Amino acid sequence: MRKLTLTAALLAGSAITTPVFADGHLKIVEGDPLELTIQMNHARYPVYKEDWPVEQQAREWTNIHLKDVTVGANMRTDENTGKTEALNLMLAGGNIPDIVGSSRIKDFVNQYGPEGAFLPLNDLIAEHAPNLQAYFAERPEIAAAISAADGNMYYIPYLPDGKYGRAYWIRTDWLDALGLEVPQTVEEFEAALRAFKTQDPNGNGLADEVPYFARQWPELIRLVTLWDGRSSGSDTYHDFYVDNGELRHPYAGEGYREGIKNLARWYADGLIDAEIFTRGSSARDFLLSENLGGATHDWFASTSGYNRLSSEIEGFEFKAMAPPASVSGKRIEEHRRIPIKPDGWAIGYTNEHPVETIKYFDFWFTEEGRRLANFGVEGEQYEMVDGKAIFKQEFLDAGPVNRSLYQVGSQLQGRGYFQDYGYEIQWSNEFALEGIALYDEGDYLIDQFLGVAFDAEEQKVYDKYWGTIRDYMLERQQGWILGNGDVEADWDAYMAQLEKLGLSDVLAVMQSAYNRQYSK
Repeated sequence: MRKLTLTAALLAGSAITTPVFADGHLKIVEGDPLELTIQMNHARYPVYKEDWPVEQQAREWTNIHLKDVTVGANMRTDENTGKTEALNLMLAGGNIPDIVGSSRIKDFVNQYGPEGAFLPLNDLIAEHAPNLQAYFAERPEIAAAISAADGNMYYIPYLPDGKYGRAYWIRTDWLDALGLEVPQTVEEFEAALRAFKTQDPNGNGLADEVPYFARQWPELIRLVTLWDGRSSGSDTYHDFYVDNGELRHPYAGEGYREGIKNLARWYADGLIDAEIFTRGSSARDFLLSENLGGATHDWFASTSGYNRLSSEIEGFEFKAMAPPASVSGKRIEEHRRIPIKPDGWAIGYTNEHPVETIKYFDFWFTEEGRRLANFGVEGEQYEMVDGKAIFKQEFLDAGPVNRSLYQVGSQLQGRGYFQDYGYEIQWSNEFALEGIALYDEGDYLIDQFLGVAFDAEEQKVYDKYWGTIRDYMLERQQGWILGNGDVEADWDAYMAQLEKLGLSDVLAVMQSAYNRQYSK
């Protein structure tokens, strides 16, 4: 009953309702279909397919037909630079399609848009895209965040919905077996992890438990927040953050130093997975399935699903817990769904139909277009029930919902659209929904840094210094945790090296760009 109540409440606040319009009102061009070329590099499935059911439906409704001319379809996103090899290859070929869609497109179009490679969208939106215009009017901070240094918007972004992403998870059956309560402070959390390590909660007579593990090793660094440090300012790992209007980097803060010192101690004591930096994405599946893992920090929907192991492991229960209070008593959840991604699509400068193209972009912000982008095709992936898109049971049973949606052309990062959190609620079990309610009640989320757009000179400074600085920060971070050096003894030399490598110069250009971009 609790799951149904929470699901209904969340769906009521986020789901798309059915509009009442005349047939054909979505058509953008009359007569013969208008063909537009597209390059699309979606992060997980880096290829565009003209026969996706979602694309077929969009064609029928709009009379716009997208023709695939994607180059570099097998290349993956370069997460460090925010650009893709495929986009660089396209640009080097000198043949920019009518539409360019990609994950991590923001920096690329904001650099090359002002140079003439992509069309500015501000006037096109104001004159021909009422749904986009309404969205940006309601969310001016989003318009500011995606604008280039010249003040123009060059892409329509993928806009996530919902607030909650990752949470702290702990084996509550292990806590019960050891007579422990759910940890409420960093000291209690450490005590629980230590008990997991030394008191054989899985009952096999072996000291084989792995108290804390993570699929992505930066989720270990996230724990510095328990000592009032920071690991990132956004949902991108290792990002800058904003402190009362001032740009800072988390890996140059006192709380971070204290956090790394304690994480190194935890690692030395066996409270952290010995293979935390190498085990990779299989860590959650392996350690939980083998009844070895005790706690992690991971996504609500997918992590809650591991409670299905209760059919194989007697008493298995893995539940979200509130962020432990830090050494100063603060409870924060650093990770949240950022309201805007650096993903989406843009209009190439050779496009001869910019008005029709912006209208096509606007279509995905209509109620029908948004539902199509989120849920797939009515009758195939979902049915309308009381005005809401509800996935068919056979679709939910077919495997991971995200994967199934990607395969029909929904939930693509290479498309500019507004996500509907109602799609995820439907495959979130009671453990996820109860965890979300817990986090909602506690109000643990903190604001996020939405990024900046550099001018040419600022970009030069950033490109010159940041890559080397970041590599050095991460090398020392892992070294300290693994016992190669002592963060307290090394700190002054570390900070001096950051200064020598140009951190102050990077922070200066970021501050300049931030002030220009968000001063309004």
